[in-house]
Amino acid sequence: MMFQGTGFIIAIVAICMGGWLLSTWIRAKHGYPIENEWGGTVDRKDPDADRKIELLSHENAQLKGQITRLEERIAVLERIATDPADRTAREIDALR
Repeated sequence: MMFQGTGFIIAIVAICMGGWLLSTWIRAKHGYPIENEWGGTVDRKDPDADRKIELLSHENAQLKGQITRLEERIAVLERIATDPADRTAREIDALR
């Protein structure tokens, strides 16, 4: 096998280019940032990501409010369960 001449140089360049393409394809497939021609990175943008974040933030706020209300209700039930019977009966009647 002869390792001289322009064919050898072209083969080395082709192998390097193929490795770079394979590496870039694997990075893009798995969501890693891709390097641009100046060495910087280009992130993969998802156009629906901002909408998803907004919806999840709104849902999170609703769930926090619901948890707060449930904690207040549990506190009332604990107070009713531990208070003396006569005062509890008066409070229940007052709620009706």
